[in-house]
Amino acid sequence: MTEEVLDPELSAVLDNVLAKDASRFSLHGRVAVVTGASYGLGQLFAETLAAAGADLVLTARSEEKLQDTKKLVEARGSRAITVRADIRVYDEVAAVTQAAVDEFGRLDVMVNNAGIGDPRGLHSEILEPEKPKEEIETDLIGTWYGMRAAAPHMLRQGRGSIINISSILGMAGHEHRTPGYVAAKAGVNMLTRSLGCEWADRGVRVNALAPNYFLSESTRWMFEQSGMDDWVRSRTPMRRAGRSEDLIGPLLFLASDAASYVTGAVIPVDGGWSASAGYAQTAPPFDGWDEANRPIVPEV
Repeated sequence: MTEEVLDPELSAVLDNVLAKDASRFSLHGRVAVVTGASYGLGQLFAETLAAAGADLVLTARSEEKLQDTKKLVEARGSRAITVRADIRVYDEVAAVTQAAVDEFGRLDVMVNNAGIGDPRGLHSEILEPEKPKEEIETDLIGTWYGMRAAAPHMLRQGRGSIINISSILGMAGHEHRTPGYVAAKAGVNMLTRSLGCEWADRGVRVNALAPNYFLSESTRWMFEQSGMDDWVRSRTPMRRAGRSEDLIGPLLFLASDAASYVTGAVIPVDGGWSASAGYAQTAPPFDGWDEANRPIVPEV
């Protein structure tokens, strides 16, 4: 047998993985847009990209709230501008991506994060017939507008990464009642796969993150008031809801050159939910959990 020698170019990549400026995860010199950046996960995504070195264009419907995110980005040493926009209006979304090019000269990362949901959980047969339109117009059409507005700039550059924020609720049937939301997120997943293929040979990657339920500013009330924490833990093999830090790595991976051969992927960040094929909603009779949410192991 002959000893295999590591390709010199690959060896250089590995040597530089942990070097700050040459890291495959570095975003130094890159420009990113984050929609829905005024609070919650959008704010987290913006700060994550800034920490990796990117300059940011922040957009949401509330210009005032965007200023808090801008301060977080600038505290990381990155530049940021804010542009008020409603993602349901294509011309406004196109103005955001154009602002990135006008201000910073390029657009490398587009994070389509903005979205809405209907937290009431009404049975579908009594839901207002027109209600799902609201979620579809925001969560699906708004995400499409973001992809459509970013793509021409990225295609001209010959590179770019579009990251759509989807949901596990767009991946399979379940007991959560919100038809507009699940239809929209399923559509986002299919658009991600389709456009990920269409633009791949021109250097533009399109991927999505599909989170489980995450404890955030917009969902905290559901966890605290409805007993939802127990329900989420019962449906999740890891027995907990998502935490903000669980999304940092997957987002940075897709935004950076570390994912240079990844496109059209919908990546679950869900504690095993989507892998479970019907996970137990109550603990099996042979399994118990203590107050710290640790399995009680029978004595042998």
